[in-house]
Parts: sequence; C-alpha cells; structure tokens
Amino acid sequence: MLRRFLNAKIRDIRLTGARLDYEGSIRIDEDYLEKAGIIPGEEVQVLNVETGERFTTYAISGPRGSGVVELNGPAAHLGKTGDRIMVLSYVMLAEHEIAAHAPRIICVDRDG
Repeated sequence: MLRRFLNAKIRDIRLTGARLDYEGSIRIDEDYLEKAGIIPGEEVQVLNVETGERFTTYAISGPRGSGVVELNGPAAHLGKTGDRIMVLSYVMLAEHEIAAHAPRIICVDRDG
C-alpha cells in the first residue's frame, strides 16, 4: 500500500503577478523550485493565505534569481499581486519508506 505525504513546501512567498493569457500553471523562480526539490511540470497545490483558495496546477520555471511567483491562465483569477501563498508537492510512499521521509520546507520571506 502507498500513502501520500507532503514532499515539499515553499512558504512565505508573495505573488508577483498574474497572467490570464497563458494555458495555466504557476511560474516560480528557479532558485525556489530547486531549493524545494520541485521540478518543472510537477503537480503542485497552491494555498492562498489571503483568500483561503486552494487549487492544483503544475510548476513552471521562472528566471533564476528573479523572485517571480506568477499565476497563469485560469488560476490568475485565484490571487492578486502581493497575496501571500504557499506551494506544496506530495509524494507516494510505501510503508518501508515512511520512517526515513522528511519533507523539504523552505521559507522565502519570513517578513512576508
């Protein structure tokens, strides 16, 4: 049996923009993705701290060091520039893998 666990969380980040004219996804600074261990194309859950919205999309890489965190496509309706969000990914683990698993959690801006 496999169980689903938190694998990565990027917290304390703010949306830097939203673009309706894109198929969909969340663009995130490549540095943030790398630190969290989230790869482009990976399914992520986005939690908007300001509105309580929770939705699923996929991550795409933004320019390294840019600080970009941008909702694209229909998801652009679920947040606005300046909103605090969290981005989470999950992993399926077998019973024997659970004890050794630890999620990777990064805090981008504690003052956010």
